[in-house]
Amino acid sequence: MSSRSPIRRRSFLRGMLGGAAVSVALPILDASLNDSGTAFADGHELPTRFGLWFFGNGVKPDRWVPGTTGAGWAASPQLQPLVDAGLRDQVSVVSGCEIKTATHPHHSGMTGVLTGARYHQVGTTRDTIVSTFARPSVDMIAAAHFEGTTPFRSLEVGITRFRGTDEGTTFQHLSHNGPNNPNPSEYSPQRLYERLFGRPVEDDVDLARRSALDAVTGQIRRLQGRVGARDRARLDQHFESIRALEMRLAAEDSACTAPETGPGDFPDVGGREQITPQNQAMSDLIALALACDLTRAFSVLFSPAGSGVIVWPVGAANSLHQICHDEANPQPTVHAAVVFTMERLAELLGRLQATPEGDGNLLDHSSILVTSELADGWNHSNRDFPILVAGGGGGRLRGGVHYRSGSRENTSKPVLTALRGAGIPLDAFGVDEGRVTSGIGALEA
Repeated sequence: MSSRSPIRRRSFLRGMLGGAAVSVALPILDASLNDSGTAFADGHELPTRFGLWFFGNGVKPDRWVPGTTGAGWAASPQLQPLVDAGLRDQVSVVSGCEIKTATHPHHSGMTGVLTGARYHQVGTTRDTIVSTFARPSVDMIAAAHFEGTTPFRSLEVGITRFRGTDEGTTFQHLSHNGPNNPNPSEYSPQRLYERLFGRPVEDDVDLARRSALDAVTGQIRRLQGRVGARDRARLDQHFESIRALEMRLAAEDSACTAPETGPGDFPDVGGREQITPQNQAMSDLIALALACDLTRAFSVLFSPAGSGVIVWPVGAANSLHQICHDEANPQPTVHAAVVFTMERLAELLGRLQATPEGDGNLLDHSSILVTSELADGWNHSNRDFPILVAGGGGGRLRGGVHYRSGSRENTSKPVLTALRGAGIPLDAFGVDEGRVTSGIGALEA
């Protein structure tokens, strides 16, 4: 630990901008840690976070599942983006598991993997059902455990927008507290930024000229004089990240005319969702929120269950859900859409990996569950479910492992592993057919 004045575990710089209060949270600094950087100077552990990253319509299992098991899994075509981004050692793959709670298309997979329980049916529509979650989703289990430790109980963000269905909250939302009680995802990077950092909402304030950092310039200078060289570099990186994000949001704002309806600050261009810029902005915000210990539970709804997103960057001209049904095998467009989706996941994981914290980085101190609501959108299968567990869990998880179940184990087992990887001491996860009391030992450190 530095011989300079100690810094509290969670610190904020506070000021005024445009007549409104502004607070700028600080990352964890060496000045608040022990000599080895493995814990806070007062003995408390470094925080571990739980994340949920969800994408709709499943994968193509023959191109998703790695060809080898154990450590150092061989990259499959659909997981190649994670390897290309240098993330293989931080991502474990679980294959061969299945949903045990029900077999209704989309509905059973969504609630089965995220709650370990059967969906709650509230009605019927056309030739299918209307459903919601019967129990809290896995991210809310984590949020309840961490409650009171951070300013925000949880964060819920969305990337590609919901395009409408009459099949209930199961199809529209990711995070749920219980039946018909969802936590809607935030689709506006600007609104999320304002919520996290106290930036006033003023149409006449030019973000390119006025920054939240302007309100705390004097405090920044004084703080930099109190810490060592490593912390000064860490603060420079942190403040540069905030400023770069402000400039990105301002540039998008000035370059586009906001539509009457649309996904937040990145309106459609030529009728196309701006998926990559939206994902990059949200990934930056999540990394900043975790670095500042503003929350320890988050969810990312990349695309909803049965998503109708048009993945135009890979040449799709129709909704992904429809292509899953209509495209002839081997479904090259569906395959390309999954690869594109994993590239977007790599952006978030890479951003966390690039953010130092203590003796490692944010990804080292996170446990992130990645999954879908189907194994394969073409046949609505709930077998050989796609599940990834990313991050080191603060030393609780082994990365870079492919575990393949030879007995069609319950998907609740890797979910329990991910929760325990975040330091959440659960004895079990799920109910009835979805209940398990043991995780995947091969993924545990």
